[in-house]
Amino acid sequence: MRQSYVTAPAEPVVRRRVAVDSAGEPPILEPVSSSPNDRGKPVTAATPRPTRDHPRGASSSETSAPENAVALSSGRIKLRRALVLIAMTVMVPGSAQLAAGNRTVGRWGMRVWGGFLALVAILVLIGFSAPSVLVEWATQPWLVQLMAVVVVIAAIGWALLIVDAWRIANPPDLSRQHRPGFALLAGGLAFAIMGGSVFAAGTLSSHAGMIGEVFGGGGETEAQAGRYNVLLLGVDATVHREGIRPDSITVASVDEETGRTVLISLPRNLQKIPFPQGSPMRQEFPNGFDCPDNECMLNAVHTYAENRHDLYPDADDPGLAATIDAVTGATGLNINYFALIDMAGFEALVDAVGGIRMDINQAVPIGGGGQKVESYVGPGEDLLLNGYEALWVARSRVDSSDYARMQRQKCVMAAMLNQLDPVTVATKFQDLAAAGKQIVRTNVPPDQIDDLMKLAGGAQKLPLRSVMFTPPAITPHDPDFARMHQMVADEIAVSERLDAERAEKDGGEKAPEQSPETADAPADESPADEPPASDAPAADAPRDEPADAPPADPQPEGAGGNTDDLGEVCAAR
Repeated sequence: MRQSYVTAPAEPVVRRRVAVDSAGEPPILEPVSSSPNDRGKPVTAATPRPTRDHPRGASSSETSAPENAVALSSGRIKLRRALVLIAMTVMVPGSAQLAAGNRTVGRWGMRVWGGFLALVAILVLIGFSAPSVLVEWATQPWLVQLMAVVVVIAAIGWALLIVDAWRIANPPDLSRQHRPGFALLAGGLAFAIMGGSVFAAGTLSSHAGMIGEVFGGGGETEAQAGRYNVLLLGVDATVHREGIRPDSITVASVDEETGRTVLISLPRNLQKIPFPQGSPMRQEFPNGFDCPDNECMLNAVHTYAENRHDLYPDADDPGLAATIDAVTGATGLNINYFALIDMAGFEALVDAVGGIRMDINQAVPIGGGGQKVESYVGPGEDLLLNGYEALWVARSRVDSSDYARMQRQKCVMAAMLNQLDPVTVATKFQDLAAAGKQIVRTNVPPDQIDDLMKLAGGAQKLPLRSVMFTPPAITPHDPDFARMHQMVADEIAVSERLDAERAEKDGGEKAPEQSPETADAPADESPADEPPASDAPAADAPRDEPADAPPADPQPEGAGGNTDDLGEVCAAR
């Protein structure tokens, strides 16, 4: 029997037309029947897939604007968050990590930052209440070097926190146009912090080196008969001058308790200087520093000893050691410390403290010594001199004698003493350090700087006493050294008597704690009370006759601190 088969109708051919709408979603493919009977009929196109932003029937042009606005708003929010994280780290290191990152790191960062702020607050309080303490700390090389290391370590940690804040902000999540700028900002801030720390550490290291270079130590730290005697040498080491010849030679004898100071000026042309027992120069010149050609003057001692290293084989500076011996022989004072000051660089030191104020009663030429006189300083009262003007006041020789120049030098030193207070030192220490490294060399140990600064503070409250070995009291080419010793001893005795009287007035405390309030203090300090030595020199008369000084309102101790014998030429403010 033959089987018959029924052929099923053919499945309709499904045609799909694929189209992508503007939103990027694939369309819904709807099949349409295609049969022999449908041939020639149009095929139905695929319809777009309905989405949240593109509901069925809506066109892409109708939905693109809202979508772009949402995307732009989201990008701005992410950028704002990233910038806030960076700003938080810059202002309070660790705060960004505490808010959105590793909280342990954030807590440590904020603790360190809080400790730093507390330290700054303490230093500010100390600076206002006891500035000398800051000066003492700033003159300890090991402490300054430690500060430099701490600054670098802290800056590295700070910079790493900024980089971590950049990571927390998730830069890949930012829009492409914001990523480069944000990375540049974070990197720039980290680099700026590191660069600033390196500069600060370098400054601190150079300052520590300056302390070691300027304050070499080696001086006698024990007071001599209750006083510190400091030799101040002003040196003009010009290229056309052979060796170092001090132009200014002064001893500052300072009371170890009150700071009251006696300035003793020695003329550079002093001859026949005796050397003390034990000095190598005494073996060379048993009858004093004397030569047939009269070239053996006080300022030539340095050059002579420099050419005879065998006399002081263990000394770093034989010329300076010999000069100290000569000054001891001339004054009868044992020297504790010296300070060698380059007069050409003195200008930088005065500028570092903002200038000095002086009264100048006679015009001082700027120039001379082979240079044309270009102008004059003064005359006038309360003149503010910059470093250049102060230098010429101290060194000018035109139309004046060596003795008038010695007086002007004492005025300049007195003005510096009055104005170089601990606050000035603390606030301008970097400028002073830079100037000091250029012009000063001393054997004061770093650990003695604070003690001397305290004595300088006491000296500012008290008038300076002074002794000058000038004609007719002393003849430089044939001086009476016994009389010179007596003049120094008498002036120091008067100074100490005034301290005793002051201590009695203040209730038995010798050290001055504050400026006196009475206006009759100058009368107690008047040299007229001084018992005159037999055959008192005429050159010292101005000190015994205050009426010869320029008219001025009487000032209490500490108000002006002027020396008592300089009124005819100048006065320190």
